[in-house]
Amino acid sequence: MSDAREPAVDAIGRLVPATLRALHALEFAGRHLAPTALPQLVEAMGDREAVLRAALAHSRATTWPDRLQPVRDCLEPAAEAAADALAALGAARAAPQPIVAAYRAMRGYAIAAEAIYPLSAVVKPVSQFFLEPACRDDDALIQRLATVDGPENMLGVMHVGGPAGTRGAFSLYVPETYDPARAHPLVVALHGGSGNGGAFLWSWLREARSRGAILLAPTAIGSTWSLMDPDTDGPSIDAMVDQVADGWSVDRDRMLLTGMSDGGTFTYVLGLRADCRFTHLAPVAAAFHPMLMTFADAGRLRGLPIHIVHGAQDWMFAATLARQAAQLLGDAGAAVVHREIADLAHTYPRDENGALLDWFLPT
Repeated sequence: MSDAREPAVDAIGRLVPATLRALHALEFAGRHLAPTALPQLVEAMGDREAVLRAALAHSRATTWPDRLQPVRDCLEPAAEAAADALAALGAARAAPQPIVAAYRAMRGYAIAAEAIYPLSAVVKPVSQFFLEPACRDDDALIQRLATVDGPENMLGVMHVGGPAGTRGAFSLYVPETYDPARAHPLVVALHGGSGNGGAFLWSWLREARSRGAILLAPTAIGSTWSLMDPDTDGPSIDAMVDQVADGWSVDRDRMLLTGMSDGGTFTYVLGLRADCRFTHLAPVAAAFHPMLMTFADAGRLRGLPIHIVHGAQDWMFAATLARQAAQLLGDAGAAVVHREIADLAHTYPRDENGALLDWFLPT
């Protein structure tokens, strides 16, 4: 990519920023998604789809040299997935159930992110995209992330037990900066009711990559987590953690269980039991019923760090559920942090991940 006059280099120069702008836009839409906000969100996407489609058409019309075909094989599918997601989001307003269609449109984000991620080792703007803002000018970190051949060393993004999203399987990210000589914190992130671990992984990868945490994103055995029968998905998650700990160095004193919606509820279901191995819990947008307290272990609760995140505008699980959870768990002796976000509806606030990790991994 050293010859600026090469047509493929020009295609890369157009397609990379257009794709990353589209992904940033989809992140913004995903964070602010709500039934009443959908028209404004579609308007906020502006011309990103059109610009991306034009850059993609230019790339496809370009003759690429063999040495750059691996770049093309990542970049064009990522651009197409991002453009399709923007188009689906725009069309959601006219769907019979607009908010459901909008949630489905967001699935394209994970497809695009996974397609473009391999370029993070060779294209600096892509690497910066997959870092927290405070790390994007850290050239030493970017260089370290780029000097390791991830797949050959069992580092980077992996799907274990089947393709991404396979029921009962899991997706895994091991930082390219992984050092077997030291123990690494583990984040286990549980998807929402209509999701899967292969997609939810990308809601956390930026922070895990920036801070050197191992990230495990399981997929439920059934259509969602076994909320009424924790002995179905619970042992499955335990087995996944054991498999990861057998292959990589995991810090048993820093293990976070977190989840969105049904995943957040299952965080309560598993995390309050006496035999739970996780050191910290962070349910997000979760349902909570006082009956959960009857199954909680009193000794486990004393001093247990729990960080509850919920939106004041949540239309699926009212914010009062999170307030009640914070009160009951705190009264039982847990070390509760309760964060209610004024402008958040029922969607994942990925901009809270940094604060969650600051709480989980204090300096």
